[in-house]
Amino acid sequence: MQTTLADAFRNTPEGEVVERILRSCVHCGFCLATCPTYLVLGNELDSPRGRIYLMKQVFEGATPTAKTRLHLDRCLTCRNCETTCPSGVEYGRLLDIGRHIVEERVGRGFVESITRAALKTALGTPSLFNTALKLGQCVRGLMPATLKQRIPPADDAGVWPAPRHARRMLVLEGCVQPGLKPNINAATARVLDRLQISLVAVAEAGCCGALAHHLNDSDAGLASARRNIDAWLPHLDAGAEAIVMTASGCGVMVKDYGRLLRNDPAYAEKAARVSAATKDISEILLAEREALKPLTAHRSPLAPRRIAYHPPCTLQHGQKLTGGVEALLTDVGFELVPVAEKHLCCGAAGTYSILQPDIAGQLKTRKLEHLSAGEPELIATANIGCLTHLQSDSSIPVQHWIELLDNALSPSWRDRPRPPSSATRAIGA
Repeated sequence: MQTTLADAFRNTPEGEVVERILRSCVHCGFCLATCPTYLVLGNELDSPRGRIYLMKQVFEGATPTAKTRLHLDRCLTCRNCETTCPSGVEYGRLLDIGRHIVEERVGRGFVESITRAALKTALGTPSLFNTALKLGQCVRGLMPATLKQRIPPADDAGVWPAPRHARRMLVLEGCVQPGLKPNINAATARVLDRLQISLVAVAEAGCCGALAHHLNDSDAGLASARRNIDAWLPHLDAGAEAIVMTASGCGVMVKDYGRLLRNDPAYAEKAARVSAATKDISEILLAEREALKPLTAHRSPLAPRRIAYHPPCTLQHGQKLTGGVEALLTDVGFELVPVAEKHLCCGAAGTYSILQPDIAGQLKTRKLEHLSAGEPELIATANIGCLTHLQSDSSIPVQHWIELLDNALSPSWRDRPRPPSSATRAIGA
């Protein structure tokens, strides 16, 4: 795609990235067939190719409008188009830059601005979110069905084994996951404990920054990244082997710290090191697969056998990790039923299901139809956003796949007494 950048972008770091990405697009249109919003809306401006044209016009000097912003807002950032693209167009990077520029020039109304600010604060601050969640759970039974389905019942975490092994790994607790599904990280700790690896959380680490980043607040996103880097580096220096991600949405963000902070002289090298040390839990367990196999003899006879697995976009398209979770579940005896359109987004996409409920709802319905077609006993996924989004409208239970693996290998853990507080598992608490 030929382009002539406006003077405001020419010979700037962002402009160089934009020009390179735009020139790599060959207008083939392969991306349209795999774009969720195009499949729902049928409007080319709600496809990657259409959005690229809109951003190209802005970078060439055209004045963006609220309509331009709307089409960019409607993108789920699922990056399915990147997996499909034969030319390797880095659409996600282009969209990050385009959204930021358009938002600066068009702005937002008062209500919309307040809503987005409230989402960043409430969801990105665990203490606020957990308090609100507990209040909601207390009165959940009195709520109408439309509200009740958005508030999951309280979940029990079970035991998080105390650090006791020479091998140690760190884990990002996350923003909403500890409140919504505390068992996910606890189950991860139990599985790793059986492999003689201790999993610990660093109290000073917080939100990965993805929430703010995808709401176009790049400064807040980078501030979160720097805080986490400062929290994790001393532990990496002390011998921690990896930073484990149990939410693929957080994983794709932390793995991108090195690129996002590449021009920061104080953090470029440190960010690259943290990104290199970051692994999805499936990557960790695939590397330990031979050690894991002897444990499969203890598979629980109570665990469901037929599973429908939904691979989150942030795992399969963002991190380019495919097949690993399926292999690990198959290793312990689960039967994975066929699922059509596994490449398509479920509609969760961080805050997207809140800001674009109509499109998100249509995608959720479509996804649940495919997931339930094989009559599974349970749906598994690898991201808290997908999990809660799908469960809100599913008659079939939805769980993180690491919980299934934990239950299959060591069901007795959940019957043991719970620890007195999270301080027993957190470094620096």
